[in-house]
Amino acid sequence: MSAGDVTQLRTPRRRRDASLLTLGLFAAIAAAMLPVFSVMAPGSWTVQAAFLTAALLGAGLVARLCALPALVATVIELGIWVFALTALFGRTTAVLGFIPSPATVSTVPGLVSAASEEIRTGVAPVAPGVGLAFVLVAAIGALAIVLDHVVLTARMPLLAAVGLVAVSLIPTIAIPADVDVPGFVLLALALLFLLRVDTRSRHAGSRSRGRGASATALGIAAVAVLVAVVATPLLPQPALRFASGGTGGYGTTINPNLELGNDLRQPRDVDVLTLQTDAPTPPYLRAVTLSSFDGSVWQPDRNDTVNVPDDGPVFAAPEIDPDIAVAQYTTDISVGELDSPWLPVPSPATTVTGLQGDWLGMPDNRTIVSRAGSSRDQDYEVQTFAPRPTLEQIRARPVGGSELGDAVRALPADVPAIIGDTAREITAGASSPYDALIDLQTWFRSSAFRYSLDAPVEAGFDGAGLDAVADFLQARTGYCVHYASAFAVMARTLDMPSRIVVGYLPGTLSSSGIGQERSTFTVTSSQLHAWPEVYFQGIGWVPFEPTNSLGVPTSFASGSTGSTTTAPNAPQQSQSAAPGSQPTTAPSLGNQDGPGLSSGSTSGATRAIGPGLLIAAGIAVLLLILAVPAVVRSLRRRSRLIAARAGDPVAAWAAVQDDAVDLGIPVPGGESPRRFAERLVRDHGADPDDVDLLRAAVERVSYAENALDATAGPLLADAAARVGASLRARVTGPRRVLARVVPRSLVVRPGTAAAEERERVGA
Repeated sequence: MSAGDVTQLRTPRRRRDASLLTLGLFAAIAAAMLPVFSVMAPGSWTVQAAFLTAALLGAGLVARLCALPALVATVIELGIWVFALTALFGRTTAVLGFIPSPATVSTVPGLVSAASEEIRTGVAPVAPGVGLAFVLVAAIGALAIVLDHVVLTARMPLLAAVGLVAVSLIPTIAIPADVDVPGFVLLALALLFLLRVDTRSRHAGSRSRGRGASATALGIAAVAVLVAVVATPLLPQPALRFASGGTGGYGTTINPNLELGNDLRQPRDVDVLTLQTDAPTPPYLRAVTLSSFDGSVWQPDRNDTVNVPDDGPVFAAPEIDPDIAVAQYTTDISVGELDSPWLPVPSPATTVTGLQGDWLGMPDNRTIVSRAGSSRDQDYEVQTFAPRPTLEQIRARPVGGSELGDAVRALPADVPAIIGDTAREITAGASSPYDALIDLQTWFRSSAFRYSLDAPVEAGFDGAGLDAVADFLQARTGYCVHYASAFAVMARTLDMPSRIVVGYLPGTLSSSGIGQERSTFTVTSSQLHAWPEVYFQGIGWVPFEPTNSLGVPTSFASGSTGSTTTAPNAPQQSQSAAPGSQPTTAPSLGNQDGPGLSSGSTSGATRAIGPGLLIAAGIAVLLLILAVPAVVRSLRRRSRLIAARAGDPVAAWAAVQDDAVDLGIPVPGGESPRRFAERLVRDHGADPDDVDLLRAAVERVSYAENALDATAGPLLADAAARVGASLRARVTGPRRVLARVVPRSLVVRPGTAAAEERERVGA
């Protein structure tokens, strides 16, 4: 660093600008972190992160005011980062409480692993434990170090603004919610302040032009913020999709169109309702029934409805043959984060009481729907009246009946051959419709199939139409929608009336319900589910569970054993369980990427992408973003050298100027090529012969007509390349890396105010 550089940094104006940039950067980082509180609960980690950020930025400012090289400033900041993290999270194993020892370093993988587990199992807003707090504080500190050098060393506040905006958007992308208006305004003001201070420092000598630019910039900024904060919310909002799934700022809703994939892939798992039941185990909860199928889409039933009375039965008792046993249960349901016109109820329901608002019942499928209301915050009681046939009884019953319409049997004419052929092949040995359906259910739940939320998307068959069913039967991997639609369509190819139900898997036993007469269960958004039903005469609609690794498969025991039956819509228990026995877990969609039921959780499983994959993907994206400026700069350098090789001395000279700007060498607009060439040779070690060749060529083409000489092109290109290489060889390694990774010439043109500045600290 030259004496002139030190003097320049020590002027009151420069010191003030550096201080203002540091304060503005701290405010911008703080504003960008505000949206994080929607997914991470504030706590002691917030204070720790603020303290560390202030310490790092303050150290960087002091280093610059003392005219220390950028490399030294970086080392100081990294040292503070390491010592502070050690003092905050590893002082028990550290030397003197802040110097990391080998034992301290060995605890880092455990902290990262604990953070990954907190992210995997937590529900937003997560209260960070020690591991997650360590990762958050360390990441914010590292971000402060990077942005400190982007803003104050490379003087590229616009690039820092892009990074901070991206950071602030990550929580909103992960968990869609309303715009945090105060946070947005604070971030916008902080970024505008950074840009203003940086611009003013670049145009210190043009006071009048600076005032005009300030007024214009202030007007544009005010209009932009006004439009974003005031005008945008006044625009027509997208209509709430009727029963669109997912978790967002307005809670969860139920998708009746079998578009459950996006719902199940939501990163946030929330509790949608709780229930208490006197049944041995929690029931499936049906919400929507889909009977009409046109070959591509299953449509929700829109049958005749009846008003739901304040008290008394909504539906008549099911018409069940007298010899079939019946079980009656009472279930109390309290809905929380579920904003849907469809009401989850156990089946087959007869009475629903306690609802607020105008609700309608569909007798044909025993579902409850509202014309304009919502299930949110509803508390109601449901009485169920469920048939319990023996194995012999259901085997003796035919499927179908005159009371059914054509919709539950209809299929398009162009059903792919694989569907019907496979159905007939799997059921070839069945002696009754029930046995055929059990054969299908067993086949789907075998090791030949695999549960996956991602495979259908990757392979392009994430749907419930005939083409998707055919692809699913070949790929043999998918989630509940694929299993349910394939089962229902295959049943229809066997002339069996079928339909699909959308609802929820059984909930998870809450700790408060253990040991009580009535058990309490929690149902989460990740337990959204679909399953098929087939109609048996004298029994009614019987649900089946073909989805591999989820739920309880339908089975009916022989009447001679006295065992209970199990079916997806019935309370489930093992055949040896007593009526009052309580399971500790229930099937869940959470964390299901393949066969095997989740277990060991009493709070509801959550669904998440593996933390390792998330970290790897984030690193890959970050590396790609960081590589963009270097790639663009490389392409432009190559373009200039190609033009120079064709005989253009201006392109060769521009290539040398770009290299100088990247390395922090001043390129003033009022300096002649001859003076610039002399300075490159005298101060920066450029080869005099190469520089003279380039200087003479650019002077000749500037002042003489027809001065271009195509034959000299290769010499010019080679000379420009050698001058650039010699300039890079004279600077430090970190300066060369910075010139390649963050090339200033992409935003700073030779001859501008920014290019006239002296070499920066550490150049």
